[in-house]
Amino acid sequence: MTATAPTFPGATSVTLLDVYDDLAPDGLRGGSPHMHLASTECYVVIGGHGELHTLDPGGLRETELSKGSVVWFTPGTIHRAVNHGGLEVLVVMGNAGLPEAGDAVMTFPADIVADAERYAAAAALPAEPLEARAEAAARRRDLAVEGFLVLRDAAQVGDLRPLQAFHAAAARLVQGRAADWTGIVERGPAAQAVHSLDVTRALAAGDAGHLSAAAVSQAPSLGGERGFGMCGRLRAYDVSGDLVPR
Repeated sequence: MTATAPTFPGATSVTLLDVYDDLAPDGLRGGSPHMHLASTECYVVIGGHGELHTLDPGGLRETELSKGSVVWFTPGTIHRAVNHGGLEVLVVMGNAGLPEAGDAVMTFPADIVADAERYAAAAALPAEPLEARAEAAARRRDLAVEGFLVLRDAAQVGDLRPLQAFHAAAARLVQGRAADWTGIVERGPAAQAVHSLDVTRALAAGDAGHLSAAAVSQAPSLGGERGFGMCGRLRAYDVSGDLVPR
């Protein structure tokens, strides 16, 4: 049997997100519109209310979010969290590690997305102080909203060419680092899937030896300062699988 893969289900990541509540240029409160190119994302709403605005080849959609809502979206879906009051979300992200490795592109205006250096400069946040990071996060959110509105307005009249152009430009942006993503997937969800297949095959053969390695894992309590993400202030749970006595 192969070595045990990461023990958290699906080799996903889990992050606590407080969606930004300051005003964007279009009068809505919320996060930076962006998309992932290889990972599926899920919102589990644990407090407050708002909306998820999405744009994909099927068109525009606004999904109401309230406590208990669960909604997920696949790679290529541009998404924007809109906060109508206290919106707090547990984010479950497929392919843990990929977003941190660059699997996300914000909807900056087309001329910026087409230029890797300009995109990196627009997306960067200063290390400190806190006020400077907050101001930079708001500026990049506003820039992403500016580009998103162009894509949205075109889609509203049935023109998906700007969306298709954004998809193509985003793919060019990540091409240079995507080769490194293969290893993340192989060590994460692919390894876990192989291990699960090994377990089911062993059980079919009457071998339950893997049960001797049964154990409980618990993520450490969240602490420290909340970071500035694309959608809001966030703290990621450590779900690497290390055992915590309980």
